[in-house]
Amino acid sequence: MRFLAIFTGLCVLVLVILLETDVQAGAKKMKFNGEWKGSVADETLQKDAPECITNAPAFAKLWKAWKIEAKLPMIDFEKELVVLSTSRGSLLNLTATLNDNGDLQVIGFGTRDLRPGFRYVVASVSRDGVKTVNKKELPKE
Repeated sequence: MRFLAIFTGLCVLVLVILLETDVQAGAKKMKFNGEWKGSVADETLQKDAPECITNAPAFAKLWKAWKIEAKLPMIDFEKELVVLSTSRGSLLNLTATLNDNGDLQVIGFGTRDLRPGFRYVVASVSRDGVKTVNKKELPKE
């Protein structure tokens, strides 16, 4: 009986992996040019977090508002854009894929344990071929 449960579990795992590969077949995994992680104590700032930033003034405003201690990175917004994700969990990671339609799918994933404040991951990525981010038009400002 135990063997059957293990075998069934493995079959389900293989099926999930195959389906995931099939769904992502037309997508290209994007490499981040830079990535910054940290925490912000003021939870009210999380609600205004954008998914994407396309210009230096907006990036500097976010960096200052979140009181990120690291030096503000220099990003060439002609060639790159900034994507980000936030979570109240204690750990957070970010991944991005670009599909054939030019939609950059940005996914944050992490733990579900809630902590005071919020965690963030901010990353720069090439904007080559990117038309939308998570099926939303790129911000104008």
